[in-house]
Amino acid sequence: MKHKITSYLILLVLIPLSVISGMIVFSQKQYIFSIIAVSTLSVIAFLLRIEKNKTGIEKAVIIAVITALSVLSRAAFQWAPSFKPVMALVVITGMYLGKEAGFMCGAFTALLSNFIFGQGPWTPFQMLSWGIIGVISSMLSEILKKNVILTATIGGFLGVLYSLLMDVYTVLWIDSSFVLSRYVAVVMTSIPVTITYVVSNIIFLLILAKPVGKQIERVMLKYNIKA
Repeated sequence: MKHKITSYLILLVLIPLSVISGMIVFSQKQYIFSIIAVSTLSVIAFLLRIEKNKTGIEKAVIIAVITALSVLSRAAFQWAPSFKPVMALVVITGMYLGKEAGFMCGAFTALLSNFIFGQGPWTPFQMLSWGIIGVISSMLSEILKKNVILTATIGGFLGVLYSLLMDVYTVLWIDSSFVLSRYVAVVMTSIPVTITYVVSNIIFLLILAKPVGKQIERVMLKYNIKA
């Protein structure tokens, strides 16, 4: 229970604080500090989770494989801006492998794929946003596993959340501080992109949730891996 609380504090408090404070204190030019902080803290949360688990290495391998697929899928769909399978794979990872795994998949997908798409001050916010999607998916896992239609529907709402979180970065990038009126304006102007996130999430979850989920469950059962 202690490790569970510590994990939530790291993922949902320390990491967001490090990203936001890093952008304000170090400015956008020093985003590397935020990237290091997010990467290090997410790994620490994962290690705390598997500290007494003999199947930690096997679980790490599964996360690495899904993250690699997520990075490749983002690259494969670079011709379709905002329409990518990444968020669906992060959701599935969180559902079946737990919040730490979901956060790591989201965060490292953003970091690694941006070596293709370009690193910048937006990278820590992408790492944070996709990571939070993974955590929420884990928290809702029992509901999400019941029905693929329900999974896709909730995935659509998570697409909205991702857009709202990234809009925070846009406001900080423009004003170097959070201005509510600016945020509302940015949210309104990004509606077409948000709709694309929603649609892509729904489509890819309908396609991938069951087959990928079954494969993950099969491997977890074989190696006695727990979420």
